[in-house]
Amino acid sequence: MLNEIDQALPQLSRAERTVAEWVLANPRATTTATVAEVARATGISEPTVIRFCRSLGVKGFSDFKLRLAAVVGRPVSLAHRDVNPDDSPGDAVSKVLDHSISALHELRARAGQLPFADAVAALAAARQITFGGLGASGRVAEDGAQKFFRLGIPCSTAIDGPTLLQMAAIAQREDVFIAISNQGGWPALVRSMRVARERGATIIALTAAGSPLADTASLLFANGANEDAGIYTPMSSRLAQLAVLDALQVSLALSQGPTAEERLKASKKALTSDISSLG
Repeated sequence: MLNEIDQALPQLSRAERTVAEWVLANPRATTTATVAEVARATGISEPTVIRFCRSLGVKGFSDFKLRLAAVVGRPVSLAHRDVNPDDSPGDAVSKVLDHSISALHELRARAGQLPFADAVAALAAARQITFGGLGASGRVAEDGAQKFFRLGIPCSTAIDGPTLLQMAAIAQREDVFIAISNQGGWPALVRSMRVARERGATIIALTAAGSPLADTASLLFANGANEDAGIYTPMSSRLAQLAVLDALQVSLALSQGPTAEERLKASKKALTSDISSLG
């Protein structure tokens, strides 16, 4: 949640940003404060405090405090520490793993606020599912398609601009696009999802809250991991995205009941038979 607030700062109004900065400086105090107390501390009106909470995708101040309390209560050892040039290999490994663990803890803490049920319902009714992503997110999209097609729903990937635009241009109302982007700013991806949304398709976006891609989403799974991708490609956020896709695929399989089990067994058997024939 703290990472989400930090990422959302540029998109907030001046008054909401004042609230956000106070929360970032006083996270523990916020978890026990009332709306009135936060308003007095920041000099901002109570309705603005509530608008700030809703801008982060939560229903209100109470839900916001619950999510914040889950993060503030995490073990301190899981806090992210940036890797420094003079770190030893052992220190670097520990920091990278700590950040990855922290990202998954963050995801677990806010899982109840994410639209898993609505996304599963949309996927279950889908004519086809298109996984879209550019750059490193394209690899996550490919992984998702490999998981979901085994459930018997036609799946495809669109991991370059022209393919994304063309897939969006012929989208139908029964189609679902799962759009993946750490920062949500790729122009081709954003434009494509706008086109697909206009044509009636459902857009499930795994991206940063408040980003251009998030604005196109029918259902938003906002990133919780905060990382500097200026040098390295996204790491912990990618793990969280993969975990979201895994959870969606398992939930979708459960919703299909015995049908999903039969399809998964059949796909596994096909591989086993093929390998046996080589022996």
